[in-house]
Amino acid sequence: MISPAPFDQRVRDLPALGIGVSTEYGAGDGPGALDPARLRAEHPGFARFLELGVEVSLGLDERALAWVAAGLPTTYHFLDINLDEPEDLDPAWLAQLRALLDRTRPAWICGDAGLWHFGPRERGHMLLLPPVLSRGSAEAMAAGIRALRGATGLEVLPENPPGQVFLGDLHLLHYFARVCEAADTGMLLDCAHLAIYQAAMGLAPTDGLADFPLERVVEVHIAGGERRERGGFTWIEDQHGPEVLEATWAIFEAVARGAPELRAVIFECERNAIPETLPGFRRIAATLRGAGRGDLLGGER
Repeated sequence: MISPAPFDQRVRDLPALGIGVSTEYGAGDGPGALDPARLRAEHPGFARFLELGVEVSLGLDERALAWVAAGLPTTYHFLDINLDEPEDLDPAWLAQLRALLDRTRPAWICGDAGLWHFGPRERGHMLLLPPVLSRGSAEAMAAGIRALRGATGLEVLPENPPGQVFLGDLHLLHYFARVCEAADTGMLLDCAHLAIYQAAMGLAPTDGLADFPLERVVEVHIAGGERRERGGFTWIEDQHGPEVLEATWAIFEAVARGAPELRAVIFECERNAIPETLPGFRRIAATLRGAGRGDLLGGER
């Protein structure tokens, strides 16, 4: 069970997982999709752990089950809970979650802290929207994090979700700083999602990072994005491809240098062939090396 100590003490017990990859149910079924086990065999430093994206109603696919059966490190990324809605922590869902946690033994729980569904939880309602960036929303989100942490005995790291329209009067980083303080938690900072937000708001990639408590960042995500335009409206689409925007790299470089408790880096590229992803993995490794974070590297260059 999790210690009642404050986060700055609890974080010392979290493992340094290094560089890993993510998956979700069926992600590896498409032609040319990344095979985490093969990546680990061929480039072990780039697949030191697997982040399992899970809806409890679906569970784990064959590739995830094989990884778990081999006793390899994992983290658990939820895809089906609105942390700011207390009714989402219902007994049936919690029972299924606990069974999955017992089976996968993740280092921690994480997931996009936004709206995974609208109305009652039902697969036909699934979506992902950012939270309302307000003080009241931050308090509700923090309460949900504390409740899930207490119900599972694991750290719960909120992730900043992607989006094109953001409601509320707080900068996204100010919002999550409030969430982390109120929940006394660490955070999963998605550099690609933050780049999308900054571009949507007309800001530079690293605006706001200087005032953000980077000591709260335990995990980061890197993923490819594509600039799109239609009818005069331009936006960045979160694609999980191998082509990472320079804005995302700029954010990652700043975080790698400034986040002393960073334990894990995920390259979200699960639907791409291994050779296409290697330049991204190598740049991640080079960035960590340049930031003096050799503890997160597994010998890959």
